[in-house]
Amino acid sequence: MSCPKCKEGFVLPGEPTGTIEKDFEGAYFAPALVEESSKHVIIFLTDGFGLPLNNCKLMADNLAKRLACDVWVPDYFKGQPLVAINDLRAPDRAGVKMSVMDWVKFILFSGIPSLPAFIRSRPSVADQRVTTFINLLKEKKDYKKLGVVGYCYGGATAVRLAGTDIVHSAVICHPGPFSMAQVNSIKVPTSWVCAEEDIFVPDSLRLSAEASLAQRKGQDSFVEYEFKVYKGTAHGFAARPNLNLPEIKEAHEQAFEQTVSWFQKTLLG
Repeated sequence: MSCPKCKEGFVLPGEPTGTIEKDFEGAYFAPALVEESSKHVIIFLTDGFGLPLNNCKLMADNLAKRLACDVWVPDYFKGQPLVAINDLRAPDRAGVKMSVMDWVKFILFSGIPSLPAFIRSRPSVADQRVTTFINLLKEKKDYKKLGVVGYCYGGATAVRLAGTDIVHSAVICHPGPFSMAQVNSIKVPTSWVCAEEDIFVPDSLRLSAEASLAQRKGQDSFVEYEFKVYKGTAHGFAARPNLNLPEIKEAHEQAFEQTVSWFQKTLLG
């Protein structure tokens, strides 16, 4: 289930330059603008707004440009996003608390009506859709290494994918709910973009996840990792920032640079 924090944010400026590819299950494709075919690929897993919100497309375009590799945004909600674009509200930031009435309104007017969408795209179903999409890419493309970046709902999906042999590197941005068992199963390098205040990832869970990865040092199971917490932010800032707030704009840009740097180091390097 989502929450009021997942339904807040702004639309980024600009127009997407990629294309929707019907032969790839309606995924958005941001190609690498290079002469040779891309040998690396990034799978961009959206928040609950899915493909209808242009933010994911604009960010995918920018990633493709900066990293010179293909970026795909799968429609892993099958045309039925968890949250409608018209449910966008004021952006979240650290220090803003939900009142009892805010929660009541959310449950009555957003939570209950959205329940069927969450059931249709529950984690086990979403994971299978992403896996099927990746297998389709492997069948039709000649990619050698695959990275995944996920935001909110997609961030939690990225945590689970990082525990498989499907991907080679992952960036996890203010994820939805995940378990320590899933963290303990991580097999690939992970970079974590963390909000200062996150309803899904309290400090205790974030610190436990970091400690779990740190305690592997010196063992065969060790994989590279990093956690960065952005002051003044809350859940959603890396995907749906209020660019009118200087501290949120800066955090959003730094989070994007963190993503670029991580893939340069662990996927393209």
